[in-house]
Order: sequence, then C-alpha cells, then structure tokens
Amino acid sequence: MEFGRVTDHELPLVDFTLPPDPAFTRETLAAADKSQPLQVHVGCAKWGRKEWVGKIYPPKTKDANFLDEYVKHFNCIELNATFYQTYGPETITKWKQKADVNPNFKFCPKFSQSISHIRRLKNAEDVTTQYYEGVMAFGDKLGPLFLQLSDNFTPKSLPELTAYLEQLPTDVPVFVELRHKDWFAVPENRDAAFNLFKRLNIGSIITDASGRRDCLHMMLPTPHAFIRFVGNSLHPTDYARCDEWVERIAEWKEQGLQSVWFFMHQHDERYSPELCDYVIDKLNQTLDMQMQRPQFIDRDKGLFG
Repeated sequence: MEFGRVTDHELPLVDFTLPPDPAFTRETLAAADKSQPLQVHVGCAKWGRKEWVGKIYPPKTKDANFLDEYVKHFNCIELNATFYQTYGPETITKWKQKADVNPNFKFCPKFSQSISHIRRLKNAEDVTTQYYEGVMAFGDKLGPLFLQLSDNFTPKSLPELTAYLEQLPTDVPVFVELRHKDWFAVPENRDAAFNLFKRLNIGSIITDASGRRDCLHMMLPTPHAFIRFVGNSLHPTDYARCDEWVERIAEWKEQGLQSVWFFMHQHDERYSPELCDYVIDKLNQTLDMQMQRPQFIDRDKGLFG
C-alpha cells in the first residue's frame, strides 16, 4: 500500500500517538450490547505473496495454492481482489471451499472500483447487484464488506454517498473508508458523514498511515472497529504503534466494542506476517484470548523465535 507513505528521513518526525476518543465514539460504545464476547479478526490484504513462500507457505508452493496455505495462518483477509474485478459465484465458491478448513475464517471483500472510483456511486445499481451476487457465495465465510472512496471523492458528493448507502442491503455489515482531507479538516463535513453512518448502521474504517494522520479519526458510528494499519517494513515505530492499538482495543472492549477487524498493510508486504504475528500475540496476552498465530516455517530464525 502506497497511501500515506513518507520517506525514511521523515518517519522520525511523525507523531504516531493515537488521538483520544471523541464523544461520538464513547456514546456509540456506551449504547452497545455488552452481553456478547468481543470478536477479533486479524489478517492481511491479500494472499498472493511470493515472498511468503518459504516463510509461512511451504517451499515450492504454487500460486494456485496460496489461499490454501493462507487460511491455515489467519482468520480473515481484507479481500482487495474484488476491487479490481467483479467475481461471480463460481469463483467465490471455490475460494470459500478452500477456507472451509478454518471454521473461523472470514473474507472481507472490497467494493468494486467500478462502483466507487469509476461511477463514483452514481448509476451503479447493476454493478452493485453483480458484486453482491458474487460475494454472497461466501456464505458463512462472509465478513463485513468495505467501500473505499477515492482520494478525490469530496464532501460535495455527500448526496451521492447518502443515496448509495441508503439503497444497500442491510443484512451484511458495510464499512466505509473516507480519504479526501476535507472530510476531516471541516467539522461540519465530518459530522455529516459519521452521523449518516450511524443512522444507517454503517461502520467507518480507521486508516493508520504515516503520512495521513487525519484518517486516524477514531470515530465509531457502530460498536465495530475496522482498522487498516499501514506499517513501515518493521521499523521500530511499527511495534510501538501496534502496542498502542492493542491498548486502545482493550479499552474499547471494556466500553462495549463488539468486534474488531485489524488488517495489516506494509509498504513492502513481505513483512506483513511478522507484524500480524506480533499483534495477535499481544492481543492474546492483553485480552486473554487464544487466537492462532501464523506459523513460520523456521521460527528459530524468525523475529519472534
């Protein structure tokens, strides 16, 4: 992921401190049903990484078998493949079947770019129908869907965003990622967007990227967190940032958070498994959980042996 990337010499200048929770989020969590245990999912953005062969995928693993191996290590994936192509039920059923070996596994498919970036949410009914017809084939393996709006989708398009979200099916959770700076720089724009999400029971994506600290808005319109963490190739700040996120998730759990989806991105994705492993280990310790950690083929030579 290139979004929010800064140069190596700029990295020490970034304030990575998580902002305090706004009243909006505290109110959301206070009103949540606290009777259910917190559901936690941690994963990567894609399974097709050749650099993971010999690391978490067995040596000589072929591309066609990458998903078979990925589902053995993680309990979810932020599925970016559906952004670039609309897949029909036949292909998605094959992916689901590969994941059946992991009873807790979920796919979180990204809305097609034809909807979000090309048509910009207008006259997108037919493409949206095709997208839903495909992803519903995941069945019990379907997690929340996520709609990423382009960097140039401004608050002037709030009417289009409202009209589009209002017509979406309500039986599958949806999260939205805002990227244009004016959504965050102007309080009226921020309030209009997040109040819309709350009214429609739609989640908001929090993106933690070095060069776009405004996207770290900490606004939860639902008691569910969807975090896209963008690391810097296992720089020491990556671990400190993850530690702070684990602390915040633990605080949210006490306040009423019902689920968290934590997706790991690196500017060099070869390192995503290592940082996922670190986050899962910390969450297990802090939340007294037993999430499976990714298994490195030669952990003695790894970072966390």
